[in-house]
Amino acid sequence: MKTTKRSVPGIRHYDGPAGGWGALKATAIAVRTQMDTLDAPATLLRTNQPDGFDCPGCAWPDKEHKSTFQFCENGAKAVTWEATSKRVTPEFLAKNTVTELLARSDFELEGYGRLTHPLRYDRASDTFRPVEWDEAFARIGEILRDLEPDEVEFYTSGRASNEAAYLFQLFAREYGTNNFPDCSNMCHEATSTGLPRSIGIGKGTVSLDDFDKTELVISIGHNPGTNHPRMMGTLHELARRGVPIIVFNPLRERALERFADPQSVVEMATYGSTDIASTYYQVKAGGDAAALKGVAKHLLEMDDALDNAFIADHTEGFNAFAEDIAHTAWEAIERESGLTRAALKNVAEAYAKSNATIITYGMGITQHNKGTANVRLIADLLLLRGNIGKPGAGICPLRGHSNVQGNRTVGITEKPGAAFLSRIKAVFGFEPPAAHGHDAVQATQAMIDGRAKALLALGGNFAVAMPDHENGFPAMGKLDLSVHVGTKLNRTHLLVGKETYILPCLGRTELDMQRSGRQSITVEDSMSMVHASSGKLKPASPQIRSEPAIVAGLAKATLPDTKVNWLTLVEDYDRIRDLIEQTLPGFEDYNARIRVPGGFRMPLPPTERVWPTVTGKAMFSVFDGVDENAPGEGDNVLRLITLRSHDQYNTTIYALDDRYRGVFGRRDILFMNKGDMAALGLEHGDRVDIETALPGSRQRLDDITVVAYGIAPGSVGAYYPEANVLVPLDYLDKESGTPSYKSVPIRVTLRSKEIRQM
Repeated sequence: MKTTKRSVPGIRHYDGPAGGWGALKATAIAVRTQMDTLDAPATLLRTNQPDGFDCPGCAWPDKEHKSTFQFCENGAKAVTWEATSKRVTPEFLAKNTVTELLARSDFELEGYGRLTHPLRYDRASDTFRPVEWDEAFARIGEILRDLEPDEVEFYTSGRASNEAAYLFQLFAREYGTNNFPDCSNMCHEATSTGLPRSIGIGKGTVSLDDFDKTELVISIGHNPGTNHPRMMGTLHELARRGVPIIVFNPLRERALERFADPQSVVEMATYGSTDIASTYYQVKAGGDAAALKGVAKHLLEMDDALDNAFIADHTEGFNAFAEDIAHTAWEAIERESGLTRAALKNVAEAYAKSNATIITYGMGITQHNKGTANVRLIADLLLLRGNIGKPGAGICPLRGHSNVQGNRTVGITEKPGAAFLSRIKAVFGFEPPAAHGHDAVQATQAMIDGRAKALLALGGNFAVAMPDHENGFPAMGKLDLSVHVGTKLNRTHLLVGKETYILPCLGRTELDMQRSGRQSITVEDSMSMVHASSGKLKPASPQIRSEPAIVAGLAKATLPDTKVNWLTLVEDYDRIRDLIEQTLPGFEDYNARIRVPGGFRMPLPPTERVWPTVTGKAMFSVFDGVDENAPGEGDNVLRLITLRSHDQYNTTIYALDDRYRGVFGRRDILFMNKGDMAALGLEHGDRVDIETALPGSRQRLDDITVVAYGIAPGSVGAYYPEANVLVPLDYLDKESGTPSYKSVPIRVTLRSKEIRQM
């Protein structure tokens, strides 16, 4: 079957490197289309600076605070998208019904601009209308008091600050529930669940200084050029000084191949670039565990490859781990990983040669049916050579939103520990609930079943981010109450319940003035550094409030006998941080330490080879078999990976291009391997329907265009969140509850020979 490419609208080869002049051009376009050109330069130059604001994009830390600019292309998009001059006013909403708005794309909805007034849905006119803050708070509180606490879901987005998240969890716990679905449940919950058993904490162990000392980086299941783009500066430095970077990823991603640093005068002047990956292995979707076991199998067979002293002194469970690896057949490893024994031997030899290795990983590891086991397997590989607790080495989970890790640190968890609850009781004088609450999947299922009656969302686009839109979207309409705190309109806001409110909040870039003066909030990056963030822009509207102020207003209106002086806390955020210090370890001298440029690092005992596990030692685990996924049904089953485009951050779509993958002006794309296309009788540009191939599941996504791409055989890719309709709600990692967005078994069918594009 011929699979030579023919012309397809919006698809063209992109030969440039990641970064470079393409990134600067994209930044200029973002500035021109969103912001006042006089405000933009000063705003961007305050990004990630000591007296500025933390980028609302990725969670990669700042190398150091200095005068050079600390933002990247996608960071600039995030800033300009938030600091846009466009506005969604009451007049706009009066002219556009919810039904009409629902017919528009997610890109269009957020593209209308910033929300300016608190809003209440009016069913008679099918529009959102302005409402006074006090009236909104009073009515929301009235409804919540009539519900049972466990009928309410408290959702948190990773964009919320430590201060807002802490007040939010305090509100929910005084109200009486631990229902805390949050964005961690959709991405790195496998890290938060898996690593505590392995090393005693649910966080990474490396710092940026470790990248200066490392001798090898193994990069698994992530695309830094799009999802954590400031990491590219670090990878660029490593590559230029000759540090090997071994990549495992199903797709050929441009940022992992070639990168031109916009801050490099030489590369920009010469149109040059730097090769990033020293070796690139296209592992099959869902084949990471097999690949990791293959590397471990070679190591165990090599002479002097293990750090036996470290294993003896600091670990338990090695013998069971080694026995399982020894009994894992090479035929199964090669079949499931899609890689050869020789290729995995090369990785093992490079790893054995390195005295200090860092393994970085993203949602390509966590969003699988055995995502938690995958994370533990990475920890196992590092433990084999003592690569935790020494300079230049460690495990590096790559978080998404800039404070998703901080939210968890300050108490956003459906499974709170007894010590934390005890301190809450001692400080505030109420008995917090101890029973485990709902995670994101459980909350969605409770809405579908009618057991959940209300959703309070501190940011985010909850329904769109979750799987199974066919059932999840209608469930939102059955709620007695939905309340959304946000900066822009999104689709979840429009899935109106019996009563729905949208409460507009300040963004990171904006000045937050309270009674005591200008306020700073704090965030924790993916390497456990906590630092201050303070915006300076004039707020988008005098009617909007800060997230802490909105949470406090809701709590005060809901809890008639509250033990918390909510409004006093909002007058000065130092008071919130004082309470965090009193109830959570690691925040000693909180207010003093955040006033030091760069902030401070949370305690990470494994970096000192102290293991807060049940045994007091790091623990090896056994990964059962080599398959990360549940079986598909029937023949011609492929594994679907959901992807972000380069013009996208989570569910926020900045534009309709995916420059590095050669897609422009569209998102209805299925990336396929040429061999798979030939086997199925498909050609580049064909329009197909996709159906989930799980027993009993028949979710569909129709009329998608096939694009031949450098992706591992047996694997296909489609854009998130559009492809979420193909993910069943119960297709998940049972240990962590994380949906398996990266390994859905699907079947592809040509729509019609007659509609092939010629």
